Amino acid sequence: MILSMVSLLLMSLSACGNISSIDDTPNPNTTDSTKPTGNVATLYTTTADRSATLTKSFSVITTGINMAPTTIQIDPSKTFQTMDGFGFALTYSSCYNLLKMDPVARAQFLKQTYSETDGYGVSYARISIGCNDFSSTEYSLCDKPGLENFALYKDETDYVIPIIKEILAINPNLKIIAAPWTSPKWMKVNDIQTKTPYDSWTDGHLNPDDRSTYAQYFVKFIEAMKKQGINIYAVSPQNEPLNHGNCASLYMPWDEEAAFVKELAAAFKNDHLNTKIYVYDHNYNYDDKADQNDYPIKVYNALGNSFEGSELVVGAAFHDYGGKNAELTDIHQQASDKELIFSESSIGTWNNGRDLTKRLVADMKNITLGTVNQWCKAVLVWNLMLDEKMGPNLDGGCQTCYGAVDIFNQYKTLKYNSHYFVIAHMSSVVRPGAVRIGTALRSFNGSNVVYAAFLNPDGSKAVVLLNTGDADFNVTISDGTNNFKVMVPAQGVTSSLWKS
Repeated sequence: MILSMVSLLLMSLSACGNISSIDDTPNPNTTDSTKPTGNVATLYTTTADRSATLTKSFSVITTGINMAPTTIQIDPSKTFQTMDGFGFALTYSSCYNLLKMDPVARAQFLKQTYSETDGYGVSYARISIGCNDFSSTEYSLCDKPGLENFALYKDETDYVIPIIKEILAINPNLKIIAAPWTSPKWMKVNDIQTKTPYDSWTDGHLNPDDRSTYAQYFVKFIEAMKKQGINIYAVSPQNEPLNHGNCASLYMPWDEEAAFVKELAAAFKNDHLNTKIYVYDHNYNYDDKADQNDYPIKVYNALGNSFEGSELVVGAAFHDYGGKNAELTDIHQQASDKELIFSESSIGTWNNGRDLTKRLVADMKNITLGTVNQWCKAVLVWNLMLDEKMGPNLDGGCQTCYGAVDIFNQYKTLKYNSHYFVIAHMSSVVRPGAVRIGTALRSFNGSNVVYAAFLNPDGSKAVVLLNTGDADFNVTISDGTNNFKVMVPAQGVTSSLWKS
């Protein structure tokens, strides 16, 4: 059955865009001809051995008392965070590769990925303000001193913006978060005491005298994108503020970020922008810098609650290149009124990024379920698409990264990696605006199961289950009235969606 569905999809893609897949291609448009009559739950399943890749099936819903010994009971009366969505970074490299595809094949891929009705409903994207390490070159949007010289670069105008517009035509509800990797070089200093100019894309500090100017730089970016029909939902002040060494970077310890965020929030407020601000945007372990521990909390405490635009500083963003995601719960406990999002993770040669047997379970456990179960309302991973040479990329950036999808064979052959599956497994059943809800597991053998449950805005319910064990796991999901059976394969993921 799986092979026949994949063959149908590949024939369809070949006919309309001459694209094939190295491995089983996920297919959200599986025919419903085998759908049972009556009320059913829709299931999507992926296994580490690729015997199933987002394979669609159904489970009949029954009503009445559930006596199954292994049951996940959901509890909509117990609520946690409201979800914003799941997504990928749309870097220059990702957009360059997408634009190299046959237009019809690209349209099919983007529909499969972003459509809320005919695809997996991916709903969030991350872009850079100026360059990142997957850009065509190092640049800012104002390389000559003076904001009168501000202008979008060709990476935006010729690559990122066209792809975003294609996605918005498919999913107009797409949320976008943006972050700079570096300020313009003319705003950089070697240190904030002497303010000695620092003429390098890598490292340096933001000149305190330029904080208000840099805040206006963000405003100009948001307004320039708005003129293109693109709304910037959120920003962070600096990607990886504790990273000295990225090819494009700016060192911004917590006290310097707090001072800048105060200027940034005021600038947004004065320009009537409602763009959210997420502080930090870096690793769980604060790059092992003891004086930067609990960076977001230090920023919140330094700012207080009475500064202009304070309502726009909504929370903090995290990456997973150091430390453990338990830090999310620690930060939530210290600032439960603030939001959390997970904004970046990578796969590559160092972690067997193209081997689903090595990555599916680990990434589902740690990147998606492990973050949403610790209060994250959005989860984003790094590049949506890279080529067979892991690029295009810049010297000094990641030379060993893979994309969520990699494209080969003159932009005609796709390989889907773990990051595509873990994001699609969440977005396919968890809608923007969903609320994470309570659960209870009644089981004799549930120690290998990780899961989360959600109530969607339309009243439908979702449960995403990961089986980390080596034996299939059979479970009944119940909301107290409606019950259905799910078999989660060994080393597999099953997402379920149903409506009472």
